[in-house]
Amino acid sequence: MYQKIANDKLLDLTGKTAIVTGSAGGIGKAIALRLHEAGANVVIADLNQSGSDDVAHILNEQRESSALGYGLDVTNAEAVDSLTEHVVREFGSIDILVNNAGIFPFISLAEMTDDTFSHVIDVNLRGVFLLTKVVSEVMKEHKTSGKIINVTSIDAIHPSMVGLAHYDASKHAVWGFTKNIALELMQYGITVNAIAPGGIATPGVGSTDGEQVAGLGPFLKQIPMGRMGNADEIAKAALFLASDMASYMTGEQVVVDGGRLLS
Repeated sequence: MYQKIANDKLLDLTGKTAIVTGSAGGIGKAIALRLHEAGANVVIADLNQSGSDDVAHILNEQRESSALGYGLDVTNAEAVDSLTEHVVREFGSIDILVNNAGIFPFISLAEMTDDTFSHVIDVNLRGVFLLTKVVSEVMKEHKTSGKIINVTSIDAIHPSMVGLAHYDASKHAVWGFTKNIALELMQYGITVNAIAPGGIATPGVGSTDGEQVAGLGPFLKQIPMGRMGNADEIAKAALFLASDMASYMTGEQVVVDGGRLLS
């Protein structure tokens, strides 16, 4: 049944509080900016404390006391607990969680060490588990119709290139985790979805023409749109999933890859 709600109201996040991990730069920062522009209070949670503070400062200049910079190691359970408690004290509740923090060191299987593999799994998968577990409990306690968004990758569906076996394993796991937790949390009105970016131009990857990273040329040629994406193109998908525009979606993965998987 059609409900007459203005489009701007559907995207309005005023009064909501969002935590975005890995948001001192790149995709995470772009997501934080979009959510903040939609009216949300935003917590910039990143291992880079100074970078987090810089982004929060920019947002607070736009709207006073609407952003918080927080230095966070997503693999540290005590730190995750402390973050959650701090955010609730500061803003009253948590309505949106974006699990964006992740690492992708390129290394062949032959050269990969146990420590390297474990570290990627720890950051990319265990970090998602820790944040989701604690924040979902806050959402349930406050009876929040929460939105949890996990940033996966097209590598959660199909490998993009050699040298990312540990990364691919972690992203496949996050996608499986997303679907199962979506089933568990739906009874509390909490939706859980994922975004699967393709090649996105960020400081850690390269420019929109792919020139900054050796070996990215062949990948770029396989993108039907002929270019790398930009971080805001992922942020707009995150805004959609965080808003009432996605009210009937849970356990889904939105692919944003310029058509890369088509090839």
